[in-house]
Amino acid sequence: MRALLVFLCVLVTVMLQGCCVVNQRLADPRTMKFPELNFKIPSTERVVLECGIPVYLLRDTELPIINMSAMVRVGSVYEPAAKAGLSGMVGSVMRSGGAAGTASETMDDELEFMASAVESGIGSDMGTVSLTALKKNFSRTLQIFSDVLLRPDFSEKRIEIFRRQTIESLRRQNDDPKEIAGREINRAIYAGHPLGDITTFESINAIKRQDLVDFHQRFYRQDNMILSVSGDFDRTALLKELNSVFKATTQSTTLVLPEVPQPQQRFQGEILYGKKDVNQTVIRMGHLGLTKDSPDIYAVRLLDYILGGSFTSRLTMEIRTNQGLAYSVGSHFDIGRRFTGSFIAETETKAESTGKALNLMNKIITDLTKEQVTDAELYAAREYMINSFMFGFTNPASIVNQRARLEYYRYPDGYLEQYRDNIAKVTKKDILEAAQKYLHPDAFKLVVIGDAAKFDLPLTSRGSVREFDLKVNIPKP
Repeated sequence: MRALLVFLCVLVTVMLQGCCVVNQRLADPRTMKFPELNFKIPSTERVVLECGIPVYLLRDTELPIINMSAMVRVGSVYEPAAKAGLSGMVGSVMRSGGAAGTASETMDDELEFMASAVESGIGSDMGTVSLTALKKNFSRTLQIFSDVLLRPDFSEKRIEIFRRQTIESLRRQNDDPKEIAGREINRAIYAGHPLGDITTFESINAIKRQDLVDFHQRFYRQDNMILSVSGDFDRTALLKELNSVFKATTQSTTLVLPEVPQPQQRFQGEILYGKKDVNQTVIRMGHLGLTKDSPDIYAVRLLDYILGGSFTSRLTMEIRTNQGLAYSVGSHFDIGRRFTGSFIAETETKAESTGKALNLMNKIITDLTKEQVTDAELYAAREYMINSFMFGFTNPASIVNQRARLEYYRYPDGYLEQYRDNIAKVTKKDILEAAQKYLHPDAFKLVVIGDAAKFDLPLTSRGSVREFDLKVNIPKP
């Protein structure tokens, strides 16, 4: 009898397991339900040093490491057009050219010995200096960090090394068709604005050491920066050390940042062609977009995802999956934080399908301005944007830097806390209105790099074509 009961129990268990397996096999991931994601944005602390510098703090003792960054209100938009490349040279040589009398080679050796890192750079509208150090080596690394930030030596030797590297890069600037297209679409969209300026042989050779010194002294001031610190630190000891390193000083001049106007919104189409003897055509099209201050940014975020910002976007599904015209295709709204951003759609296709790809891209973009997106598209885009939000807070350094950036770019209070709710409120009508407002296919700046002799349709069928010479700005031997 006992053996029979054991057998029956085993039989029932096997049957139940079999049912579970069948249920698992029948489960459809598209219909599965999950509990609502509850994610709370990590908090940081904001303090102000005695010298007036704001500092964002986030303590994390998981590893004996400290990360620190300085964000400085500077950028390539402030450099003279005749000396384009100056800000990039300053940003690089600040670190590579030694500081406070310490030779660059000595600094490199000491940082390597401590397993520390200090890096610097300047983008279009922000300069950064950062450090990473073991907790035990933080004090010395902080001193090097502050020297690089405030007291760089700008070694002539390192300036010349940077100049030669830039010149060599310019010699090869037309080797890659994608790089050509990226450069030229940006120049076309931001024509007449500092964001459209590019470094040339003439401009890089016109830069002298004193230009670097003057540029640095004008912008790298304690009243023109924000600091962020994360990692394994003691709050009281850290603030005492920061106040000791960044001492209160009296500036001889009042900080006045140069006035840089917004790019002019000219919705006027243009076709630019660069001849390159290649089998694949590189296509870039776009125009100016919007800034973070626009109330439409949440609708544009979802529009971005649906049109060309995902692997299931309209551009990808039709041009790549259904038509097989390209391996990579997409689009992106780069929402401007200080200056008006851009919208750019891009792909690469074989020369013989250039016209077909161009027509299809234009049609897909135009269709979005005529009809509302589907319920499924809105749901997928909204779910992705809301659920991927947490990945912007993957480590303490990214969290504290993000908070500092919000202040740097003057985002409104509560931007992060309200972001998901604002995304959830977007309707299909909102997306259609955003598409009609920010997408103008007839006014695209179109850049095509390839061999026009192989195109299935002539570019002239789309309008007047301006060909640019890829040999311009190449120095004579």
